[in-house]
Amino acid sequence: MGHCLSCFKSQANAEIRSITGPHAKNDEVTDISVSVSVYPQVEPLLSTSENNLNTNMNNLKVLNSFGEQSSCDPLNVQKNLVCEKTPKLFNPKLPSIPRTMSSLGSSEKISETKINLLFNQYKDSIEDAILAEGIENLCNDLNLSPDDFKVLILAWKLNASQMCRFTKSEFVQGLKNMKTDSIKGIQHKLGDISVEMQREPEQFKDLYRFTFKFGLDVSSGQRILPSDIAIVLWRLVFTNNEPPILDRWLNYLEKNPQIRGIPKDTWYMFLNFCEFVGNDLSSYDDTEAWPSLFDDFVEYENDQVNQNVTKSSIKIQGLKVCQIQQ
Repeated sequence: MGHCLSCFKSQANAEIRSITGPHAKNDEVTDISVSVSVYPQVEPLLSTSENNLNTNMNNLKVLNSFGEQSSCDPLNVQKNLVCEKTPKLFNPKLPSIPRTMSSLGSSEKISETKINLLFNQYKDSIEDAILAEGIENLCNDLNLSPDDFKVLILAWKLNASQMCRFTKSEFVQGLKNMKTDSIKGIQHKLGDISVEMQREPEQFKDLYRFTFKFGLDVSSGQRILPSDIAIVLWRLVFTNNEPPILDRWLNYLEKNPQIRGIPKDTWYMFLNFCEFVGNDLSSYDDTEAWPSLFDDFVEYENDQVNQNVTKSSIKIQGLKVCQIQQ
């Protein structure tokens, strides 16, 4: 394969003449004719036409490139030449689905059947709802006290319409929204939500507004939250982020039994009131549109402060008088 074209041509012609000479056998001549027909790609190499020179050179390069792989088999050479000329079709390969995505979908699949079985485990024997006794048993399985802050979160996530009662639709749809169907899953979700709420004030505001509705007795059409219930719920909802003014506010309500109920606007505005005044009531402006109950509370607190100041001054003056007399 390393010879030039003219040497290769002369050598090929000489071999043919020697084989097809006057003493050549008929079968040898037959072999040569068969060989020429078997090597269709070699035939152009034996042409003497200069117009085919470039074609012959290209054929030689192809034979060189495939010589080692095909062991000089002309059938393989012909096959490779055909493949060289045949355009390749574009077959786009679709991306494979990551295992994490498929496993994520299966791990988050919630069984409504399991949720229904869980509901039946705690529901009342007569009414199709989880009542006080069932809620207490549910709390025991969750390792929670019935007055725990996480129980309020659970009621919020179930969108319970009233205290001490979870209807079947509330329980099933609520757990589906929480993406859990087991006691262990509920425990895990409640812990996560409790932590998230400290980082996301809007979630806490939503829980705070829900708590007012949750405390009402909807069966009797109640619209104002009884003061004793409001005090309990205020302590509960502020379990993890108690405002500085809360104890003084609740103490005021307890010492004034004539305040029988808390309207919705007062409940809602108290959250703004805590953020505005902080621990210093001196910044409170009674000319602004605050509920009248806040005005009474601030006046009561200022009177308490003035009384304390007056008592302190009287004590100081009494000490001075005693010292002079001595």
